[in-house]
Amino acid sequence: MTVERLQRLQERAVRDGLDCIALVPGANLLYLTGLSFHLSERPVLAFFPVDAPPAILLPALEMPKLETALCALDPFPYTDEEGPALAFHQASVTLELAEARIGVEGLRMRLMEARYLERYAPGCELVPADDLLSDLRACKDAREVAQMRRAVEVVEAALRATLDQVEVGMTEREVAGLLTVEILHAGGEGLPFEPIVVAGPNAASPHARPSDRPIRAGETIVIDCGAVVGGYASDITRTVVLGGLPGEMERVYEVVREANAAGRRKAGPGVPAEAVDQAAREVIEAAGYGEFFVHRTGHGLGLEVHEPPYIVAGNPEPLRPGMTFTVEPGIYLPGQGGVRIEDDVLITPTGAESLTTFPRDLIIL
Repeated sequence: MTVERLQRLQERAVRDGLDCIALVPGANLLYLTGLSFHLSERPVLAFFPVDAPPAILLPALEMPKLETALCALDPFPYTDEEGPALAFHQASVTLELAEARIGVEGLRMRLMEARYLERYAPGCELVPADDLLSDLRACKDAREVAQMRRAVEVVEAALRATLDQVEVGMTEREVAGLLTVEILHAGGEGLPFEPIVVAGPNAASPHARPSDRPIRAGETIVIDCGAVVGGYASDITRTVVLGGLPGEMERVYEVVREANAAGRRKAGPGVPAEAVDQAAREVIEAAGYGEFFVHRTGHGLGLEVHEPPYIVAGNPEPLRPGMTFTVEPGIYLPGQGGVRIEDDVLITPTGAESLTTFPRDLIIL
């Protein structure tokens, strides 16, 4: 598996006229090597030349991790006393990086790593390779999908257990804390993001943070959460209520539920990503709430909780079997509340499958 991934990386790099790919800690490095590091003041940089074995520059204290790598990496270690300068020099000379075109992660590489490369690989050109790397990871294989299915099972079990404990008067922060514990208890290795639990007027902000505001009866409670299993993330949103909802919010809920279903129905191989967004958006616009749907319909999901393909107007990219992404339309009424329903979708050779199966009908606690 790793050999095949490295071969595809080299082929794409050659196609794009690159001599080497240089990766900092993150999803791309994990995908290719199975290694995970923190971004810190101690730089870690892996090199994938098109015509030589891969190598890695790293703190000496991280050397034991290489024993678990999915591929052999020639190490260039440094100590805290030495600092990384000599290691950058040695790696640049050994890998012949001077004058090289080096593909880097434009969204992740810091100025520190870039400056070291420019200093010790004189004449090198740092070229954004985000599209190349995204395409490499876009279509998940059976093992990746299996990890995502398990991540979905974990978060749905945790959400179910949490809802059984929610009561009027609990704060948003208390419910978010319960949810975090339940995710870990259900088998999550971690959380891809801090859970969003917001109610009433706070739910009118799509990315509001949980507060100490008590939850009241008759308010929509938007709960957005995920779990990580084997490095892969799930991401689900459900909107619930304690008691009952005012008439308009009941209608809003049904409109969002229909929009979610329309987006999922539209998805399939060869369908442009923007067509899924349009299908969901048309339902909300037809109901008169278009101005209150303020974000894209979805985003890719995998080793990162936000990655391509983005389900948004202006993205004509055809969906391909193995792609995984969210469908999460929402309506947000300032001062009143919000509703969002989010599912994780897998493109199959013949259509699309929702990996998430948690009930979408309004849940009244």
